[in-house]
Amino acid sequence: MVRPFWVTKIHEKWREKSVVWLTGVRRSGKTTLCQSLTPKAYYDCELPRIRQALEDPEAFFKDQTEVAITLDEIHRLDNAAEVLKIAADHFPKLRVIATGSSTLAAGKKFKDSLTDRKRTLFLPPIPCFELKVFNQSLEDRLLRGGLPPFLLAKGFPESGYQDWIDSYWAKDIQELFRIEKRAAFLKFVELLALQSGGMFQANSFSTPCGVSHTTIASYLDALEQTHVAGVLRPYAKNPSKEIVSTPKVFFFDTGFVNFFQGVDQLHPTRKGHLWEHLVYNELLTMVEKTEIHYWRDKSKNEVDFVVKRRGAPPVAIECKSKFKDFDPHSIQKFRNQHPEGKNLVVAMDLSTRVRKSFDTFEVTGISIAGLRAALA
Repeated sequence: MVRPFWVTKIHEKWREKSVVWLTGVRRSGKTTLCQSLTPKAYYDCELPRIRQALEDPEAFFKDQTEVAITLDEIHRLDNAAEVLKIAADHFPKLRVIATGSSTLAAGKKFKDSLTDRKRTLFLPPIPCFELKVFNQSLEDRLLRGGLPPFLLAKGFPESGYQDWIDSYWAKDIQELFRIEKRAAFLKFVELLALQSGGMFQANSFSTPCGVSHTTIASYLDALEQTHVAGVLRPYAKNPSKEIVSTPKVFFFDTGFVNFFQGVDQLHPTRKGHLWEHLVYNELLTMVEKTEIHYWRDKSKNEVDFVVKRRGAPPVAIECKSKFKDFDPHSIQKFRNQHPEGKNLVVAMDLSTRVRKSFDTFEVTGISIAGLRAALA
């Protein structure tokens, strides 16, 4: 299955550097995406014969006849950093895409030797603008999530989610982190999914997981490094009035949120909560993760997302199932502190752009398909 948006992104990165690091959670479609590239040569680094061949990177690259190659699961190599450094420095005409499910692998093995030698591309769960490619509906995406095998499943793939969790623990967490207490860690994963989209306080997880709050913080770091948790920092300039330190945490995929909450059907009352997750997922395809925040003041007025890019005023974003349910109070409070910037309401029931004026500001209601243009 060809995914034109991501193929274009890869080629854009290749124009900047000859080595691209493609990262994302397990089963997000990295391998299939790489295999769709043309021309291509594909090598799975989990195979012993491929690892053996790459023990001599210079000879390996000299033998390549294609202009682009994929090194899948490259963190399985003992000399991963050396392999990519040789490719970047000595074979600059060869385009290399290396994949892995964790940024930690890139950070530990590549951080020094690949400084300014690679570009990184994050592949999130399937965004809404690709649903036509997969012939799936918005309701399917909200219920089963955005990992291709689960989105394309017939019915709710409960056993598939459990298998994914087991594989994630064995192949991502155990191989990359020093986490020993499997039960405590997986309990934390479950609890985090149950309160996904909420404010994060490490102390509230300590007792049910049976570990210290510092251990909980290390668990969250592992989830963030492997893209399973999205940690949003608050946007603030006035510490006396605004929340400045407590993060907000989203579990990475709506299908897993439903799985942990014991839900296998899309009930109307849950759409609003899942919709916020979907908007966050969409934002990850448009701006850097570090540019996405939330806002909350000490009177508990809250704006779902604030996008702050360098040199531009903050964009306030609210998520609603129905545009008519939008209450301007929180955005008004936000604009009292931060007057400049667009105000967007991403509503599930909108198909065209609408504007609504209030006393001191205006909001633009948009569909999720219109979000990219609204942020331009």
